[in-house]
Amino acid sequence: MAAVAVPREEAPLDVSVAAPWEASFREHMAALQAMGADVPYTESVAFLRRLVKSSLLRHADIRSNPERFLAAHRLLAELATSLGPGFWIRFTVHFNLFAGTVVALGNPDQVKLLDEFQDQGKVGCFGLTEKFAGVNSGLVVNTTCTWHPDRQMFLLDSPNMDAHKNWISQGLVADLCVAVADLRVGGRSFGPHAFLMEIRRDGQLVEGVEMGDMGVKTIGNDLDNAWISFRNVWLPKTSLLDRYGGIEGDKYVQRQQGVRTMDMIGQRLYTGRCVIARSAVVFTRSLYGSTRKYTDNKKCWAPKNDSLTLSEIPQLKALFSEADEELSKMDKFLTQIENRLAACLRSEGIPPNELVEAIATGKVKAVEMAISFCWRLKQEVGSYALMSGCGFEQLDYLQCCKFAEGDSRILMQKISRDRIKSFQKGLKGSEVEARLCEAVLEAGKRGDFAGEHLQAYELAEAVMQRTMEQFASQSAKL
Repeated sequence: MAAVAVPREEAPLDVSVAAPWEASFREHMAALQAMGADVPYTESVAFLRRLVKSSLLRHADIRSNPERFLAAHRLLAELATSLGPGFWIRFTVHFNLFAGTVVALGNPDQVKLLDEFQDQGKVGCFGLTEKFAGVNSGLVVNTTCTWHPDRQMFLLDSPNMDAHKNWISQGLVADLCVAVADLRVGGRSFGPHAFLMEIRRDGQLVEGVEMGDMGVKTIGNDLDNAWISFRNVWLPKTSLLDRYGGIEGDKYVQRQQGVRTMDMIGQRLYTGRCVIARSAVVFTRSLYGSTRKYTDNKKCWAPKNDSLTLSEIPQLKALFSEADEELSKMDKFLTQIENRLAACLRSEGIPPNELVEAIATGKVKAVEMAISFCWRLKQEVGSYALMSGCGFEQLDYLQCCKFAEGDSRILMQKISRDRIKSFQKGLKGSEVEARLCEAVLEAGKRGDFAGEHLQAYELAEAVMQRTMEQFASQSAKL
């Protein structure tokens, strides 16, 4: 499957997001908000089960109605300043990472199972990250899943503690799991593949699955996070999500040349990065909106003006203006990315490299912008930022955004690495980028590890700036 050419038009993202659907979804949001943030994770997942059974968002909407899928994440992010990250993460783990992976990698019969899961209100988790491997390692995993011809089954195993799945959101309550493991057939490794499995039957862990709680967090304790180990868990042949590669005649067969299963697993990280970037912007706008309501009504002493409000203090007024301008630019950039990604999801195409880089750029820049603006706002409103319920107590939501689906530093390293590869192939680009590429390469040659990394981050900043400017230019021409 080749990368698809996607339209450059900024078609409205809400084409399939009708007002009645949004109204119904907001009704569920109101019920969720009424529960509050300080609920046990068992109550939080019970709410998700009801939402799943309502079918307001179908498991296959990530492909058939990507606009609705993206809108659901955006709407839920509006609650983040009051509820924190817990339910939002629970929601995206289920609909994007779990169900989205089945949609992307499953054969027709496997995808059809999602309808049964939805009717039953079953929820899933995504077993990728490990104690010593995962997203930051480039999808290297140490968990193994070995094909046994004599039993016509797979044997899933965590060979050591370093291979235990780590920080698996919803792991303590999920019925199902997409477990990512190194597929081994005939003594050969075929790399990371995804397996759809039950981890609980009738509320009890299946034989060979062990897990524990990651512990109390600073925020989002309405979300359970688990470590999971597999001790010789037998899985049926049908557990391998085998749309692109499977077992035939006891041998591994790649079904579509040029398409690796690992690449398709990575697709969920693209959608994840998009919804995270958007949620960070929504969080920031929500925090600025609620704070502005307070500062607009907060009277300040002034020698000649007894009606001066906190919002009119020069530094705060300037910050409100700056934030609105920069967030508006980011909103537009993210909308362009979402439109193009939605076209890829609908056509089941692989995003072109230009879009992949733009998605990484959007995730890094949106989150870092959100962190900066929210922190700066906190410094300007004094003791108000200490008050419970004002939203500032949920700032670690942005910390979750920063490291989820690819930490900002890791994404920047990848952006630099890709740019250096193109530089070495003769694509010089701008003078600034060419100079930085040379500096990174020279630092590497002389063994200057620290200098190499710092220059790489500077190069990534230059590439991300160019990417955003190019998208802005394309938009201006329409």
